[in-house]
Amino acid sequence: MAAVRRAEVTWKGSLIEGSGSIDAVGSGAFGPLDVTWAARSEEASGGKTSPEELIAAAHASCFSMALSHGLAQAGTPPDRLEVKATSTFVPGTGITAMKLDVTGRVQGMDESAFQEAAREAAENCPVSQALKGNVDVSVDAHLA
Repeated sequence: MAAVRRAEVTWKGSLIEGSGSIDAVGSGAFGPLDVTWAARSEEASGGKTSPEELIAAAHASCFSMALSHGLAQAGTPPDRLEVKATSTFVPGTGITAMKLDVTGRVQGMDESAFQEAAREAAENCPVSQALKGNVDVSVDAHLA
């Protein structure tokens, strides 16, 4: 059975001077969140979010679930995974890169096996699959 998710957004004004709000998500987990062009294209976000930040959050959570599952399937479930995702947005071009940094506590696993599991998770999680062919995805994995 397919899972369907939704989000509701309102935008007012032009791209550069306007602003928007992610008003609600179907789960009720968050919203409203303010979003602006400046939050996308400038270093200082002014406390507002961007689609790229939300994609980074989605990718970090998707990757952590995929890695956790892969490790458990291999008989070495993680004690803890800490994942940071960094998206690179180039105005006029789009999202060009996504870097996943993961530090894991996994008993009974060596560094090279952990790095291989992370590489596989980065290739196969659904968000990675959605980005595939459009965004350069890299992963840096280390055991704690």
